[in-house]
Amino acid sequence: MSTLIQLQVGESVKEIQLDPVSRIDLIKYAGASGDFNPIHTIDEEAKKAGLPGIIAHGMWTMGNLAKLFTPYFEEGFVKDYSIRFKGMVFLNDVITLEATLKEVDEPNLRFQVQAVNQNGNEVLKGEILFTPY
Repeated sequence: MSTLIQLQVGESVKEIQLDPVSRIDLIKYAGASGDFNPIHTIDEEAKKAGLPGIIAHGMWTMGNLAKLFTPYFEEGFVKDYSIRFKGMVFLNDVITLEATLKEVDEPNLRFQVQAVNQNGNEVLKGEILFTPY
């Protein structure tokens, strides 16, 4: 496995495709996060709110971005991030996480990150600042 500090601007880390979003994923996340908004777990409540069905917590999607950098935990850490939510994530969506090195500002590495669904629609985008030890 190569290291992050060997990457050149424009190169990417290995993308990660998550398993299809399941109701149990969202129930577990609600319990872990304390976000029990019923639009994330109860179909009828999501429909009452004008949604076609339950949606994933935005922070569930954002939290999964850390998986892109987990293989490099011995190299450094995510120091900062800036995220924009671009679209909703529904049950059974298959989300792909991506990170591309945008800039090197010694010693920091700035990555452009995004999450896209199975239709290629961006559901989240932003930047992560990775700092080597």
